[in-house]
Amino acid sequence: MDYAMIGKIEKAKLYAAEPQRVTFHHFTVEFKGDNSSYTITYSPEGWDCTCPGFHAHGICPHIMTLERIFPKLLKRAPLPYAPGQNVVSDVEKAMRYADETDRLRFKAFDCTFQGDNGEHHTSYSEEDGWSCNCDFYKSRHVCCHTMALERILAGMIHVPEAAHA
Repeated sequence: MDYAMIGKIEKAKLYAAEPQRVTFHHFTVEFKGDNSSYTITYSPEGWDCTCPGFHAHGICPHIMTLERIFPKLLKRAPLPYAPGQNVVSDVEKAMRYADETDRLRFKAFDCTFQGDNGEHHTSYSEEDGWSCNCDFYKSRHVCCHTMALERILAGMIHVPEAAHA
């Protein structure tokens, strides 16, 4: 029996219950809206969405959804409503979308994870899978940080089989 791995699995369960340990720095999400799919990016410079509403108003229901789902991981004030924005419709969509997380697919992200023994840099991409700078990940290619994020983002990420090899 691999007691080290069992310990990491237990720690991942505890960490997943504390999403405030994670801080997203960058991500790219594919969002399946009611009429089309859009790409949303988040970075220290701000938000971007390929939908027409974002380009017209600087905010959209797709970003409002992510702000609603991940407030503890974004650690940034929500975007303000914009003049001319259909606020009621956008809020209603964002509330509905937040309950339909199967609309979201993380293509890539970069975050820091505050573990019990310090801060760790963890990233993910659909092409390359997971990466973490902790020692356990370096030896096993899995760790409590990646396992916790898999729980937090359940159904919103896909790790290629090659990444588990």
